This record gives sequence, structure tokens and C-alpha cells, in this order.
Amino acid sequence: MTNCLRFQEGRGLALLCALLGTLCETGSGLIRYSMPEELDKGSFVGNIAKDLELEPQELAERGVRIVSRGRTQLFSVDPRSGSLITAGRIDREELCAQSPRCLVKFNILIEDKLKIFEVEIEIRDINDNAPDFLTEELEIKISELTAPGTQFPLKTAFDPDVGMNSLQNYQLSSNDYFSLAVKGISGGGKYPELVLEQALDREEREAHQLVLSASDGGDPVLSGNLRIQVIVLDANDNPPAFTQAEYHVSVREDRPVGTRLLRVNATDPDEGFNAQVSYILDKMPGKTAQTFYLDPVTGDISILKSLDYEDAMFYEIKIEAKDGPGLFSRAKILVTVLDVNDNAPEVAITSLTSSVPEESTAGREIALINVHDRDSGQNGQVTVFVLENMPFNLEKSIDGYYRLVTARSLDREQVSEYNLTLRATDGGTPSLSTETHITLHVTDINDNPPAFTHASYSAYIPENNPRGTSIFSLTAHDPDSGQNGCLTYALTEDNLQGAPLSSYVSINSDTGILYALRSFDYEQFRELQLWVTASDSGDPPLSSNVSLRLFVLDRNDNAPEILYPAVPTDGSTGVELAPRSAEPGYLVTKVVAVDRDSGQNAWLSYRLLKASEPGLFTVGVHTGEVRTARALQDRDALKQSLVVAVQDHGQPPFSATVTFTVAMADSIPDVLADLGSFEPSHDSEASDLTLYLVVAVAAVSCVFLAFVVVLLALRVRRWHKSCLLQTASGGMAGVPATHFVGVDGMQAFLQTYSHEISLTADSRKSHLIFPQPNYADTLISQESCEKSEPLLIPQDLLEANGDPKLLQVSFCFFLWIVQRTVMPMWLL
Repeated sequence: MTNCLRFQEGRGLALLCALLGTLCETGSGLIRYSMPEELDKGSFVGNIAKDLELEPQELAERGVRIVSRGRTQLFSVDPRSGSLITAGRIDREELCAQSPRCLVKFNILIEDKLKIFEVEIEIRDINDNAPDFLTEELEIKISELTAPGTQFPLKTAFDPDVGMNSLQNYQLSSNDYFSLAVKGISGGGKYPELVLEQALDREEREAHQLVLSASDGGDPVLSGNLRIQVIVLDANDNPPAFTQAEYHVSVREDRPVGTRLLRVNATDPDEGFNAQVSYILDKMPGKTAQTFYLDPVTGDISILKSLDYEDAMFYEIKIEAKDGPGLFSRAKILVTVLDVNDNAPEVAITSLTSSVPEESTAGREIALINVHDRDSGQNGQVTVFVLENMPFNLEKSIDGYYRLVTARSLDREQVSEYNLTLRATDGGTPSLSTETHITLHVTDINDNPPAFTHASYSAYIPENNPRGTSIFSLTAHDPDSGQNGCLTYALTEDNLQGAPLSSYVSINSDTGILYALRSFDYEQFRELQLWVTASDSGDPPLSSNVSLRLFVLDRNDNAPEILYPAVPTDGSTGVELAPRSAEPGYLVTKVVAVDRDSGQNAWLSYRLLKASEPGLFTVGVHTGEVRTARALQDRDALKQSLVVAVQDHGQPPFSATVTFTVAMADSIPDVLADLGSFEPSHDSEASDLTLYLVVAVAAVSCVFLAFVVVLLALRVRRWHKSCLLQTASGGMAGVPATHFVGVDGMQAFLQTYSHEISLTADSRKSHLIFPQPNYADTLISQESCEKSEPLLIPQDLLEANGDPKLLQVSFCFFLWIVQRTVMPMWLL
């Protein structure tokens, strides 16, 4: 709906009502309004919120703003009412001069949706300008010989308004000699001419005063006056005449200042002073008089100021030719400015998003770009594109607008920042181009879990380490940034030997360095299996695991442990037996030792540290076997004390020693005799030793008597002989022949060295008989006793006991008890 603007006469012109613009929206988003000029600042133009289908309060929230190119902002949006209002007074004549229709175009941007609407406002003319002759007086000289009906051109009035508000009529003040004739020309212009109605008589009246009024068709009507003074002259009755009423010329806008466009020519048929013609540029309002120069003598038209096609495409120049007495005629020069490609395209970023998340899919809006070229035709045809192979596209919008969108999803770990270069090229020859640079940051999301350098790790730590020792450093890498790439390390909970793993090792959550919380013992455990988790701080967090095998390295922290000969608990030394007839190389005993360490730290060597008779015995360096080095001589004592040292090969080495006694004799009386030859000690220790010896002999005698009683009882139960033999065999089988000692997975084989012993009844005396050694390790067993020589006893005792074999086995068991209990005490 359109409202009219009406004016009434009074003390001044008052604006009674404003035209409320009408709006129509086309399918392409064009919004049209209409308004009169000269409205006050803030005047209502149209309800832009309604036409955009928005509420007034949404205008600011959604970033609705006006976008225009290279022009002072004429309108603004009132965010409270949602109205489009004027930003100041709008003068239609200043904007559009005398164009029949004055249109102001701009764009409305909805920034959150990147939507553009084209707005076109028609500025309607009001009658705010009166016709103006641009001069107050005009002097015309007319010869008295001029015939009635002669017409004299007058100055035209100029009214910047258009339509009915522009110049409509001329009126001449009432007089008897002159009348007014108004002529129309192409384009709708009107030119007044003074018509001589009757002959002039200079002698009667030499000057006439007239008033020419020009009025427009507005409401109210405005007018302007020109005072005309007619001076009556003699004889000059022909004004100058141009060869053409209109001159047409075309000129390129890049012509330099001073270039001559054309030469006009006017002739006067009079002679002398009346025929002297001069040229005058009609001073019209605007830029014409500042742009062109007319030589008053030659009639040459030249460029006074550089031309710009984008500023003005067409000029209309009015000139006059005047003779000496003052008669003149008019002509018109129409100058058409030709465009050249002298303006590079203009690229304006209307809206820009400086960052985009990397999960964005194709079609994500980045920026809204406006491209414009002030040239025309092919010179103004602009092509815009993105340089290099970038994952972005330009999509055409409306009115020279383009949307910059993503062509595919982005990956910040590959490219974190894009420096886009947009190039706009026109179609001129040669073409001109403009480049615009846009920096776009790709924001990170947590799409990469931490990654370790290796699939698994191994670390080594010596045992007996101090608490808090740094063991190993694990490092994971996360290509994400910020919190998404901030890593923390943790150990997976587990148990080791019944204790939580966290009591053995810990990890620095920030650096990934492993620390020992206790001192490790290689003999306790040698390997730990750990799982380390690296987690980032993203939302949601991502993590990865890696295995770490921690190996404990052995140190020489254990001395050798001697298993055999066992050291008596009462402080005495062990006793080993050997026959006096032993040949060189006879195996006396074997020192057995183990070391809880491993490798070279557990590699043992044996040596004879001390001996009562040097050179009589040797010790195997690697076997620990004690053998005779030579035959026993008469001067050698029966009792030989040996000290054997066992040493490992660690750094530093550890060692242990064992002291034992070797008793050498062929028979028990010899042993007792030799033992009796030793002078007893007179101190308290000797008295205690004698007491122990008496108690031991008594105990052995009791055992022997019990043994005889058992044999007699077996005689009574002869019918159950086979069962008794099985029972006796089972009892002997219970005596272990070999011993295995295990230390942390290592087993040392301990062999008990003994000798085959048999008794003879010759001369009613018992003898110890040592068979010839075979220099091989021998075990005490039932078989060894069976291989001994038969036991010689009186016949009646044999008959009483029954089975000689059973008696022999039983006596072997008795001798074994004597060897293990009584003999060591005797030898001491």
C-alpha cells in the first residue's frame, strides 16, 4: 500500500505525512519499498522484520545487517521495532540527478544463516526545488531593423525535480512589443524564445524591461524569474548559426587530460563587428563545466579533467555562439564515454568464520563473499575461484555473492590451518585480477588415541636397588592438541606373590617414568609383567595399552652354602672314614655346596685351605671331591683335619669354609688304639667329652641288646618268616640313599659317601675290612650290605636267629647307626 505525500501553503513547507513503503518479494528474495525524498532521519520506510519473517527481537540475535558497496549508508534497521528507517535526509536530486526513476539498492544479510536479501527502494521526487535560471539578468541587443516575428532564444531554467515537479511552463510579463514562444525538443526539454511582435524604434524607446517566469507542475507550484533587458541596436539582424544543432562524439575513459574531442563552428552572415563570433560554454550545474573546456575563439572542446566511465558514462554539453553585438545561437554536444578495463575486481568478505571443527562434513559454510567490478560489459564479468588444491568450493548466490563451503571433511592432524587465496578475474583484455587471503583454523576433536612407539617394552633393573630408583621411561604420542593431546599414564592393577603390583612399582602420571617402590630380590622373583595405560584428557577420553617386561638382574649377594659335610650343631667337626690302605686317588668324601645366585655369581670352585698333613689330600676344583693324593705312611696320624673353602665367581666374590676330620684305620681296635694314643685334655671340655663317650657306648650297647632280643623273638615266630623279611626290607627301604636339596629352582644332588664294612670272627676279634675302592661314588643301601662279606658269628647264634641273610642286613643297619652316632664322638 502506498501513501501520498501532500504539501499545503502556509508559513512554510511542512511535511504532513510520510509515504509508508510497499513491499513485494519475488521468488529470488527481492524486497521493494517506495518512499518520498527529504524525510527526516529515522523516518519509517518499511517493516523489514515482517518481510524477513522475523520478530523484531530476532534481528540483533541473528545478526541482521545492511550490506552495501562503496556508498554512504542511507538506511538503517531499528532493532526495537523491526523497521527499516532512514539514516539521514535523502536528496533524490543528489542521488539520481534528473533520472526519471531513482532506485537505491542494497542487501540485507542474515548472518547466522548466511542468507542475503536484495532490497530495492524507489526514492520518489517531491517538489522541493523551484525552477532556476542560474542568472538573475539577461541582456539582449536587437537591431531596430529586426522584422516583427523574429525570435530570440532566451536562457532556460533548470529544475532538478522530475515529472510534474520539474519545469512545466514559461510566462513573459505583459508588454506591447514582445511575446513568448516555447519550443519543445527531443527528450522533453522546453526552450523559451522571445518573439518580436512589432518593429522597434530606437529613437522612441531604446531599452525594454521584461520578466520571464518559469514554473513547475508541483503542488504547490514553484517558480523562478529572469529579468530581461532588451537594448535596441542598429543593423545587426543575423545571429551566428552552428553547422550542426547536435554534435556526437565518443571518447575512451583513459584519454589523457588536454585531449581535443572536436571543434564546433558557427557563422554569422553579417560583416565586421557584427560577424565576430565567440563561443561560450553554457554553465550547467554539475560536473560538466569542470570536466570539459571550450576555447572561446577556436571552438575546440578538450578534456579538462580525467574521465571515469564508472563515474559518468554520458555528458551533455550546451554551447553558445555569440556575435559582436550580442546575438547568439545554441548547439548541443553529446559525449559518450567508452569503458576500458581499468578497474580490478573488488572482493569483499561480508561474513567469515575464522575456525571450523575438523569433524565438519562437506558443505559447511565458511564465509560469504561479494565480488564486484565497476567496469561494464565483458570488462565487468568476474570469475572467482580458490587457488591451489584446497578442500573448499565457491557456490554462487545472488547479486555477486558467493558462499565459501567445505568440499570434504577436514583433518586437523594433517592440516591445522589453511591459508586460502581467492582470485577474482574479470573478462577484459588484458584481464585484471584481485587476490584475497583468508586464514582458517581447524579446531581439534579427540579422534586419535595415544600411541606408543613400540608394541612392547623391556626394562632391566639390578637387584638390591634403592627404593625410588628410576627404572624406565615410557612415552606415548597423541597427534591431537590441547586437552585432547594431554596424556596421563597409569599402571593396570595386578597382584604379584599375593601383594598388589602398585606396592612394587609406580609410574609418574605426567612423565611416564617408572619408579621402584621396594628393593627387588633376584632370588625371590626374576621378572614382572606390567601393563601401562596412556589416556588423553579429551571428552570422551581415549587410551591405549602397552606391555612392559621388567627383568631383575642378579648380583652376587649370596655366599655359597655348604650342604655336605653338615656342620654339627654342637660346635664339633664332622668325621669321615678312610682305610689306611687307601691308594692315591681314593675318594674320601665330597663337599657339596650351592649358591642362591645365578650365572657366574653361582659358579663355585673348591680348594683345600688347610690340612694337618699337607700333600696327603687333594680337592677337585669344580667337583669338590676330597681324594687321597698319596698312600698313607706310618708317620701319618690317623686323625687328619681338613679345611675346604668354597668360593663363587661374583664381583666381589663370596666364600664359605667347612672343617671336618678324616679318620684312617684298617680295623676298629686300630682306630680305638690310635684314638687312645692322643693325650686327653685336662680342661673341663675333655671331662665333658669323656662323659659323652661313656654315654654313647652305653647307648650303643643297649641298642645291640635290643637287637639280639628282636632276633630271638623272630626265631619264635619262624613260621611267619616271609612276612618278617618283607617288613625288614620295607624298613630298610625307608632309609633314604640319596638326598636332593632344592634352592629356588636349583637342585643340588647330595650323595652320602660310605664304605662297605664286614666283620670277621678270626681270633675271636672283630676287624674293620675296607674293600678296594673303585673310585666311584657309593650309596648306603641294602644292596651294598648284601655285597659285603658274610658276617661270621658262632653257629649257635646263627641257628637261633634263623636266616643268615636277615642277620647280615640287620647288622649292616647297626653299623650304620654306629657310624652316624658313636664314631664321630670317639674321634673327637
